[in-house]
Amino acid sequence: MAPTGQQNARRSRIESLSNPLVKRMRLLREKRHRRAEGLFLAEGLRIATEAREAGTLPRWLFLADEGAAHPLARTLIDATLASGGEVIDTTPAILSKLSGKDNPQTIVGIYAEPRTALSDIDRDAAPIWLVAERLRDPGNLGTMLRTGDAVGAGGLILLGESTDPYGVEAVRASMGAIFTQRLVQAEWDEFLPWLRSGRGELVATWLGDDTKDYQAVRYAAPTFILIGNESQGLPQAYAEAADVRVKMPMMGKADSLNAAVAAAVMAYEVLNQQRS
Repeated sequence: MAPTGQQNARRSRIESLSNPLVKRMRLLREKRHRRAEGLFLAEGLRIATEAREAGTLPRWLFLADEGAAHPLARTLIDATLASGGEVIDTTPAILSKLSGKDNPQTIVGIYAEPRTALSDIDRDAAPIWLVAERLRDPGNLGTMLRTGDAVGAGGLILLGESTDPYGVEAVRASMGAIFTQRLVQAEWDEFLPWLRSGRGELVATWLGDDTKDYQAVRYAAPTFILIGNESQGLPQAYAEAADVRVKMPMMGKADSLNAAVAAAVMAYEVLNQQRS
């Protein structure tokens, strides 16, 4: 399918930092411009290849000469042009301007931002779903997407004021999983009624009196694993609304795990139960 808003596919060269398209794409490092454009930036041949294999191609593909010579890049170039996208040969200085890095990758792709609602999700499409409340760290968000991809989860549902999943840091941390996982942004008051309208067990990670050891529970599919904010954890009302509240043993002095690590431990426990 040809990207909407694009003219005929073409290949061109840009070497000026003052080029209008470069200036426009550079602004995608800011959330408000990403929202206004409906676009986001992903850098690196590996991520761009993951996107292509998942069926997503860039609207604009910027390449340095070194990057364009790679066999996978040539496949990506052909696919981008065939889909109606534009391929732009450029310089490392412009790639640095786009990515905000002193030592940029040799490829930067500009992609349409998916707008997925809860109503678009088929909960039975996967046995595991990750849910994160007020997730603030883009590295944690990207890691959760990678974890979801690894365990065959359906996607990640972000609740409340979470970090922007389409920011450069989060996309980079996802290592391509931003293109393989469904991603929804919603409020708790939307999510809970949607969840209760169909099948699905809500499992909250929570330190409380009625919390069970995470390996002592048999999880029912589809399992929605609810992880709280990095510093404050889950609001009590959210935990109380869950079907099951679980915790992982902490043998040292720390009282909690990193949010992304906790999500991974839980996801693999659910996966291992399903496998056995």
